[in-house]
Amino acid sequence: MDNNPSILSHVSLGTNNFERAIAFYDRVLPTLGCKRIMEHPDAVAYGKKYPEFWVQTPLDGQSATVGNGTHIGFIAPTKEAVHAFYEAALAAGGTDDGAPGPRQAYGEPYYGGFVRDPDGHKIEASYWDMQLVQELYLNQ
Repeated sequence: MDNNPSILSHVSLGTNNFERAIAFYDRVLPTLGCKRIMEHPDAVAYGKKYPEFWVQTPLDGQSATVGNGTHIGFIAPTKEAVHAFYEAALAAGGTDDGAPGPRQAYGEPYYGGFVRDPDGHKIEASYWDMQLVQELYLNQ
């Protein structure tokens, strides 16, 4: 039996500049303990153990577009990792979309930061204080 707690197999983001996108994610995702897991022509998968996050040129040959209201949230092991993710993303050509910190609307256990990758996709690193999650939400 697999102990993978995720509900998702993988997520893919399209890019119109493959080399730039891969250079960006090669610098950003290691701050969260991720690495390249698989590579194909015009597609690279990242993860810790599994190919969970893909960056690729669209298979239909059309231009990649950014979804309004869509974002990818990555798990950060610490608040410091949220900051490292955010800083690495900005240094690699991403743009600010919400500096690291708590978000009251997301609840007391949440701490995260948002950026846009060079293609404009919104990505996030978030740390959840699991002790607070347990106390506030799971012991009711």
